[in-house]
Amino acid sequence: MSRIGFVGMGNMAQAIAEGFFRSGKVAKQDVFAYAPNADKLHKNSERIGFVPVASLQELIANSDIVIMACKPYQIADVLAEVKEDLQGKALLSVAAGWVYDDFCKLLGDRVRIQCIMPNTPAMVGEGVLLFEATHSLSQEEREFVLDLFASLGLVEELPTNLMGIGGAVSGCGPAFMDLIMEAYADAAVKYGIQRDTAYRMISQTMLGSAKLQQVTGTHPGVLKDAVCSPNGTTICGVDALEHGGLRATCIDSIDAVMNRKK
Repeated sequence: MSRIGFVGMGNMAQAIAEGFFRSGKVAKQDVFAYAPNADKLHKNSERIGFVPVASLQELIANSDIVIMACKPYQIADVLAEVKEDLQGKALLSVAAGWVYDDFCKLLGDRVRIQCIMPNTPAMVGEGVLLFEATHSLSQEEREFVLDLFASLGLVEELPTNLMGIGGAVSGCGPAFMDLIMEAYADAAVKYGIQRDTAYRMISQTMLGSAKLQQVTGTHPGVLKDAVCSPNGTTICGVDALEHGGLRATCIDSIDAVMNRKK
């Protein structure tokens, strides 16, 4: 079984490690992590179960697969420090904005590379894990990694030119869904429902609606129509959403992400 090393152990890396352990596909003694804040690293180790190490060099020496889980702006400096140590290793990246060619320019072809974009629901095993189609893992490594990350949610493969929009939709999407949940909870509170009850109701309604579409494969418009009786309550609400420009605003939110100043 492959030994895995995390460069960085922030919230996403913790979620990924916990998901791996829940799946039973990786033993805790085979997962290592390095982070500059040793005290925090050891506290997370006690809670999650991975093996903390004292340096990047020790991490890489103990790992067959290295996962870059530090901040995107830190990656170039980290790679400069350990470029030689990584030779012959498999390197996975879960950093936003980094793709296969970016790593190749810094590491050459002696490191096997796969870029992955996870989102925060991976923390509860309901994430979206976008795999860049361009990679240099061996077939055995890729099959292992795909199976491993499937324990965190839905795995989808995208060509490099679509990783940006894929990340915008799945990576930013949870925040947009949270706004919708909060808004409908506010409406429930406005009319007398307690806040905690409102959040439970709305989050379950969103979860159930998504699950219904996933399981049935039915077009969302058809599912919407099934709830809208003639002269009924739901169609009146849908009409208000259409007048408010809900669809256009959702698309505008992605336009804003894709066209932001970098």
